[in-house]
Amino acid sequence: MYISFFLCYNSICMEADKQNSWRRNCQIFEERAEEYDSWFEDSLLFDIELAAIRKLAVSLPGPWVEIGVGPGRFAARLGTEFGIDPAPAALRIAAGRGITAIAGIGEQLPLADASMGTVSMLFTLCFLTSPETALAECCRVLRSKGILLLGFIPAHSSWGRSLAAKKERQHPYYRYIRCRTVAETRQLLDQAGFSILRGCATLFQNPDAVNSFEEPQSGLDEKAGFCVLTATRRKS
Repeated sequence: MYISFFLCYNSICMEADKQNSWRRNCQIFEERAEEYDSWFEDSLLFDIELAAIRKLAVSLPGPWVEIGVGPGRFAARLGTEFGIDPAPAALRIAAGRGITAIAGIGEQLPLADASMGTVSMLFTLCFLTSPETALAECCRVLRSKGILLLGFIPAHSSWGRSLAAKKERQHPYYRYIRCRTVAETRQLLDQAGFSILRGCATLFQNPDAVNSFEEPQSGLDEKAGFCVLTATRRKS
């Protein structure tokens, strides 16, 4: 089911424009939603990333929402019920995969306080206009024992450096990306009121030489191309 929420969406758009240009950041994912979705078809990279996410996603509480759901490839495989994204074209694809698709941005989630058991943000942190605000929003919508499932690309890994180089070359998908180190990510979570529970890392192969499947390793690692963690709100 695709929920448009026009009035709420227009309000979000006006407020977000005051903060910064999230429209600019997501434009390419609107214009090339089908092309982006096709990347995941028969992809070894997708299988490696999904395995790392699944390692930490066992028995997390529902309901689930993914922020930056895109075309819904990961959400569909994880059984996520709700997906939020600012790109309508991507949301239509996600809706076709059985996800309740909601137009919105991470910095202003169109969700009630304490309404979600798990909030996943798997490949979105590096594209956010204000990650601090988005993480505060995650904290707001999570229930008292809810879980944040966060995936990110460490800046100092070969993958992070590769994306930084693509940003310099004005790659259409990565021109506005900003990867963060593990330490920076920990600091963002701490400032938002989260405590990390578990972490795992994968993609120690170079970006141009992903030739074999990798089992995720426990712990966060700056050399990994992809890290996943779970976190919960600290008690006040």
